[in-house]
Amino acid sequence: MNFEGDAFISYAHLDNVGLIEGGKGWVTNLHRALEVRVAQLLGKTPQIWRDPKLSGNDVFEAALVQRLNAVAALISVVSPRYIKSEWTRRELTEFSKAAEQQGGVRVQDKARIFKVLKTPVPIEAHPVELQSLLGYEFFKVDPDTGRVHELDEVFGADAQREFWIRLDDLAHDICGMLEMLEGSGAQASASSSSAPASIFLAEATSDLREQREAIKRDLQQHGYTVLPSRSLPLVADELRTAVREELARCRMSIHLVGKTYSFVPEASSQSLIEIQNELAIERGDQGSFSRLLWIPPGLQVEDQRQRSVIEQLRTDPRIQYGADLLETPLEDLRTVVQDRLKQPAATAEPPSPQTVTGTNHGQLYLIYDQRDADLATPWADYLFEKKFEVIRPVFEGDEAEIREYHEENLCNCDGALILFGTASEVWLRRKLREIQKSAGYGRTKPMPAVAILPIPPATPEKERFRTHDAMVIAQLSGFSPDPLQPFISLLKT
Repeated sequence: MNFEGDAFISYAHLDNVGLIEGGKGWVTNLHRALEVRVAQLLGKTPQIWRDPKLSGNDVFEAALVQRLNAVAALISVVSPRYIKSEWTRRELTEFSKAAEQQGGVRVQDKARIFKVLKTPVPIEAHPVELQSLLGYEFFKVDPDTGRVHELDEVFGADAQREFWIRLDDLAHDICGMLEMLEGSGAQASASSSSAPASIFLAEATSDLREQREAIKRDLQQHGYTVLPSRSLPLVADELRTAVREELARCRMSIHLVGKTYSFVPEASSQSLIEIQNELAIERGDQGSFSRLLWIPPGLQVEDQRQRSVIEQLRTDPRIQYGADLLETPLEDLRTVVQDRLKQPAATAEPPSPQTVTGTNHGQLYLIYDQRDADLATPWADYLFEKKFEVIRPVFEGDEAEIREYHEENLCNCDGALILFGTASEVWLRRKLREIQKSAGYGRTKPMPAVAILPIPPATPEKERFRTHDAMVIAQLSGFSPDPLQPFISLLKT
């Protein structure tokens, strides 16, 4: 399809009145920023236009209709005034009519209409053409007062920074759409067939909006298609059907669980968070699929309903099969997501609890000094509960047999966990080298995942310990399960 223009910005002129007298309007700033960022991403100047002259009393000229028919994308700046404007609704209608004649508003699950939410408007008040579209929120809600602050430089540096983050997301998606439309049908099909698999990023509550956007941005920048690509229905049966369809196309789902109890769809007794997780488990039973759940560390939950949801997730035995629950910083989740996606998609059916036997469990070699044998118990017990076959060192018996046993464990283990307790750093470095030399002992497997746990007693030596050869997980205050989750996830992958 050939278009005369790349994008048209549809907006209510009241939304382009500067908050500071003599200052540029919000839409003017959006327009300029989009032109600059899209040009940088495309490598050429885009044709993004709007009509700054029109007012409510002007006649909707045939020339404007003609231009709407020849533009690749429509950017709707939604606000209370936009919803009430007959002019903006007419622009939306004319563009949608033209798009339907050109193959549809959606092209390969990407919409040619981009909904920019300048100010919150209830979804039911949106024009029908916009209701199913995911929007780009250019505002923040103060969690204490509930007041809405638009992302405008007049509100300070933080608002300006957030504006550019949202703008960058919008620009990337516009570029993706333009590149898709510029390519031929054959090129688009080839690109689609070679593209990485889609990822289902479950809808989250508002307290995790920024974290979800960060994960979405990571995935899109690595070329993954992030689903759902449209707003989910509000009725339970329709919602389940839509989520199942999206999950069927994905190799992984990611679920962010926060402090707020999410909304309950009509005709359902479960919240949206619970429904998405249950359907992801159902999808996992079909194979070639994995699931990641994330809870922010130290989360304080006041709502008893959400407490019950989180406790159920923590104790759900199905977590052990094809899923991981992380309660770590967001950066650790981002790392685990990328590590997981680097692995080839599984083709075998996932094991069920009834068919798993002892030989299926990963072997974890727990390495420590003899003086730390009693201290090692909490970690050994916890990892055994996580379904790993935990192998401890032996210290009594023939010295040659002890050494042979140690080398066998280095050859066969899937992961090695070194407890840095009473022994010195020299001892620790020696153990690392032994793991690195395990191929010389006859190891044929890939090298094991390795982590070092500095444990009590705390010393300056342990606090400043660093290495590029292993993951370092500080446990200087004693056993704590949460920091272990990235290593556990790495072992499972």
